[in-house]
Amino acid sequence: MARSRPQAQQLELPKLHRKRDKNGQWRGGARPGAGRPKHDGKQGRPRRTAELHVVRPRLRASEPVHVVMRAHPDVGSLRTHEVFRAIRAATLVAFRAEREFHIVHLSIQGSHVHLIVEATNRMALARGMQGFAISAARHINATIGARTGKKRTGTVFADRYHAVILRTPTQVRNTISYVLNNWRHHGEDRRPLRHPWKIDPYSTALVFDGWKERDERGTLFRMPPGYDGLLVWRPKTWLLRIGWRKRGLISIYEVPGQAPE
Repeated sequence: MARSRPQAQQLELPKLHRKRDKNGQWRGGARPGAGRPKHDGKQGRPRRTAELHVVRPRLRASEPVHVVMRAHPDVGSLRTHEVFRAIRAATLVAFRAEREFHIVHLSIQGSHVHLIVEATNRMALARGMQGFAISAARHINATIGARTGKKRTGTVFADRYHAVILRTPTQVRNTISYVLNNWRHHGEDRRPLRHPWKIDPYSTALVFDGWKERDERGTLFRMPPGYDGLLVWRPKTWLLRIGWRKRGLISIYEVPGQAPE
């Protein structure tokens, strides 16, 4: 004989999208505690709301995308030489999707990675980010294992990536500044570095040609010996090539505020 649910539960549950079974009990619909939980900081989880698994909006090939990938807390800081090399290796994987997905700008912060990418459509973005994220996780896990002597497997980037479509020159200009100068936002520019950098060495700032401080030949910094930069594509969309420049070049000393919308 089928067991009935407690009467209190039956009274509290909303009946939207629900129906009765053959025993007259309500099935389906909302239930207390159901659904994807918010991260609460327990068991190594970050105190952030998980990205909702909703269908991403339509993406046109002419629109760049700002992507944020957050690392699982037990990974530790991403701003190390070893992790930098691991993420650089992952950018090689992204080159396989060159016809439909490009990483144009990238910066590595302590707990997250910022990217500005181009993709032909929503599915190309998903495939490109999936390939990059899987490769980055594999290389970072190998790096952690080599450092600690204990094999690490599993999650590296805890949340589903956050993506914002960029549609205007002002939005693109502010986002480039936010991504490439993000180290100033987090105070990383005040930490001691191996070389006296004025731009973030854990980013693609070295190959960016839109700095105000470049001279008439377009040069600003010399690459230090032994430094292998992140591998990215030159932009193809009008917004990333030309459009944002109509709002003014970017200074290396700009300190971004909140993330651009």
